[in-house]
Amino acid sequence: MIPSARVALFVLGAIAAGCATPVDEGEIAAKATAVIKASFKPAGQAGLDRLEQDETQRACSAAAGKALPRDIATKIEQANLATIRYPADGKFLGDWKNGEKIAQEGRGMQFSDNPSGPVGANCYACHQLSPAELSFGTIGPSLYQYGKLRGNGIEVQRYTFGKIYNSEAFTACSNMPRFGHKAILSEQQIKDVTALLLDPASPVNQ
Repeated sequence: MIPSARVALFVLGAIAAGCATPVDEGEIAAKATAVIKASFKPAGQAGLDRLEQDETQRACSAAAGKALPRDIATKIEQANLATIRYPADGKFLGDWKNGEKIAQEGRGMQFSDNPSGPVGANCYACHQLSPAELSFGTIGPSLYQYGKLRGNGIEVQRYTFGKIYNSEAFTACSNMPRFGHKAILSEQQIKDVTALLLDPASPVNQ
């Protein structure tokens, strides 16, 4: 759920709590969504379509951070697994040097970015990739020595490509963007980032 949507939902919920008559939670959620949508204006490549949730996003927003029942989590994962388009050539690894550039690049999807310019994955915002990084996010696990610890066999390559393509296929309601599913990164870019994580020569595995 969008953070500001949670705030709006909390405010509306607090107001409802002070009323003597019962209030439909669905009605509150609808009002909160309307408030959020009214506060956004399209700008450049950032259109209002970004506020429309798909089935997976709606289910995860409804959970509001709580643990999902296993049957619902399984349904989400299976539905997203079916969306992954693995490379037709059967090759999962690209150029790790390009992958490093993509991982360190955060531009590309904001309203102020040039739509024809490169799109990055902004990986360092959530993960540690190498000891050389001065700062990195901790929302996701450290990826340092990712390939060194797991090897780079074909099954690990396939899993890693798929995880980058659509993280929801492996962990329901993951915080990780669905880079391939949402067309944030191209197939080649995902191959390059996969190589960054698995190539023995990559700084990730030093």
